[in-house]
Amino acid sequence: MNALTTPPKLHDCRDAFVSTLERLAADNAKIVAVCNDSVGSSKLGGFKGRWPERLVNVGIAEQNMVGVGAGLANGGLLPFVCGAACFLTGRSLEQVKADIAYSNANVKLVGISSGMAYGELGPTHHSIEDFAWLRVLPNLPVIAPCDSIETAAAVEWAAAYEGPVFLRLSRVGVPDLLPAGHTFELGKANLLRDGDAVTLIANGTLTHRILTAAKLLAEKGIEARVLNMATVRPIDVEAVVAAAQDTGAILTAEEHSTFGGLGSAIAEVVVAEAPVPMKILGVPGIFAPTGSAEFLLDEFGMSPSAIAEAAITLIARKSCRS
Repeated sequence: MNALTTPPKLHDCRDAFVSTLERLAADNAKIVAVCNDSVGSSKLGGFKGRWPERLVNVGIAEQNMVGVGAGLANGGLLPFVCGAACFLTGRSLEQVKADIAYSNANVKLVGISSGMAYGELGPTHHSIEDFAWLRVLPNLPVIAPCDSIETAAAVEWAAAYEGPVFLRLSRVGVPDLLPAGHTFELGKANLLRDGDAVTLIANGTLTHRILTAAKLLAEKGIEARVLNMATVRPIDVEAVVAAAQDTGAILTAEEHSTFGGLGSAIAEVVVAEAPVPMKILGVPGIFAPTGSAEFLLDEFGMSPSAIAEAAITLIARKSCRS
């Protein structure tokens, strides 16, 4: 088997989240966890076992959960508010806006099982609008780590950051891409592969797919630049402009609607600073059907081979402009 067919070891980013949270909590008594009857899905069982008095389970009451988190922060504690991303963002959006972002509360919102990770439970449990809802809110960094290494680094960064944060974590296993000991920097993309024919940009569960797509393109003699853009807000303007100027075309892929997400954030930079052909891959403005996350990503044209073919088509558009 070659590197493209040998299955990599997959990691659940929730494991990296809770192990880092417990390590930090052991040294910082101000760290508390708040959840919405989601001790299991948030993998907070170990945290509860060690510090039962530092975990608040509000039950299925997400608006209250966010409000409780804001109150704990106002009282000097450092709350990590954890729940399914679809409910933490959609059901609690007013509280996130008023109690967290507007108040600039030092609360860390952790959206678990984001994107289409709850694929079999259907559109009510898909979280493919959260980037669009949250990235318009002032004061709120929006972050989607690509692997367990970046997840751990982002949690450590969030704990030290004074202000609200939204971390978007999936339950779908992904391979580790970044080097051990990676340090998270807000608003900074990671160059995973360089090239001059086209730039592929993604975050979360899509980063490893675009990296594989780039390897498929390389087999055809096409060298693609690959950027992991974990921070959706603030976007890395410098990296986007450089990608546009150096490669002349940008393709984005995300486990989100094609409206208002990572691709839209990048397009806003491209159209203002360095207009080039773009292609935004994601869920095309519909409610995604029921099915596993892997099936749905493939169904919406985000298998590595489909991403590679979309990149080839995009490169052809670039050639037509020259």
